[in-house]
Amino acid sequence: MNFEFANKELIKLYTTGKSNKYRIPADIIDKFFARIQQIEAANTIFDLTKNNSLNFEKLKGHNNRFSMRINLKYRLEMEIHWINQEKTIGDFIISDISNHYD
Repeated sequence: MNFEFANKELIKLYTTGKSNKYRIPADIIDKFFARIQQIEAANTIFDLTKNNSLNFEKLKGHNNRFSMRINLKYRLEMEIHWINQEKTIGDFIISDISNHYD
């Protein structure tokens, strides 16, 4: 599936591996890249939801906001703009890397 970033700091992190806003450990940055590759490789949303270790879930209180585990502490937050009626294929708008326990 396709993806894009919602802000310049995420683009900078993706292209250079560094960002002023996201001061996160190098191993988390590596896992961030791995999650983006998994999104790109997915044919449908089920390719992400069937992998229990990703803990892909819809965020409560939001209509179209989802999160995916980077590790136990960090999550990748995104919106999905659905392409089909079944809501199985969509474009991912990556909006944030959040500390899951903040």
